[in-house]
Amino acid sequence: MRRIGNAKEIALMVRSVRRAIELLQTLGEQGSMTVTELARRHSLPKTTVHDILKTLESLSIVVRDSGTSTFQLGWTLFELGQRAQDKSGLLRVARSSIERLNRVLDETVHLTVLDNGEVLYVDCVESTRRLRTYPVIGVRAPLHCTAVGKAMMAFLDDDQVDLIVDQYGLARFTDNTITTRETLSEELKRIQDLGFAVDDVEHEPGVRCVGAPIRNAGAEVFASISISGPTMRITRARIPELGRLLVETADGISRGLGYRDASIRRGNSPTHQAKRDRREMPVPEESSDPKEARL
Repeated sequence: MRRIGNAKEIALMVRSVRRAIELLQTLGEQGSMTVTELARRHSLPKTTVHDILKTLESLSIVVRDSGTSTFQLGWTLFELGQRAQDKSGLLRVARSSIERLNRVLDETVHLTVLDNGEVLYVDCVESTRRLRTYPVIGVRAPLHCTAVGKAMMAFLDDDQVDLIVDQYGLARFTDNTITTRETLSEELKRIQDLGFAVDDVEHEPGVRCVGAPIRNAGAEVFASISISGPTMRITRARIPELGRLLVETADGISRGLGYRDASIRRGNSPTHQAKRDRREMPVPEESSDPKEARL
């Protein structure tokens, strides 16, 4: 194997790898694109894009449709993704728990991980009801407006939260979306006390979700689970009960991953438990807005 002899060659190789990854990310988002479309999207010469794609094609990382001259992701990436996504054992450990929760509630249950400051959906058990939320495996979502995201965000260091907000902002998706740092800080403190988070029609109209954090063997929150459904079924009156079920399920998954202190984690310590025992969670009146019944 030829040794790379100087810093210039190393820099060129790093740049090529970065460009290849960026092209793959775009193909993942768009489905399929031509060399010309990719070159225009990334402001690169067509010859550069063509050479990168030919190399990736030789490794079955992308495949070319000869009829349309478009490229799309290949099965090699799927195989690598299958190996990568469960390196922590999360999917294997969590699967039976989220299936059980789905059987009890017959609502859609999602499993997510924290990835580069965003929610990444990695598994799902779908409700059997006609009106339901649908699986979104492989999709990313913001932290600040989703139950799964806030459940993880609440247990990050303040510096980490600030970095995420600086990078992604607090975009509005519905009238209920949190869009200020002050409100977000208050919400995260509330989640720490309760041990679970609520997406109260903050990301999608007509959809309410409840989520709880999952910890690894090192006691770090790195994943979360949620149940989601239409507001007509996931009512505010049910939130305390659903939150308890989510926390119990999430703590069981955490123990299965090697976490041995689930009973006294932050937000679920005896002190926090006593606080919760002394107060009842307020249950606001249900909105009569017909938009809330829509998925």
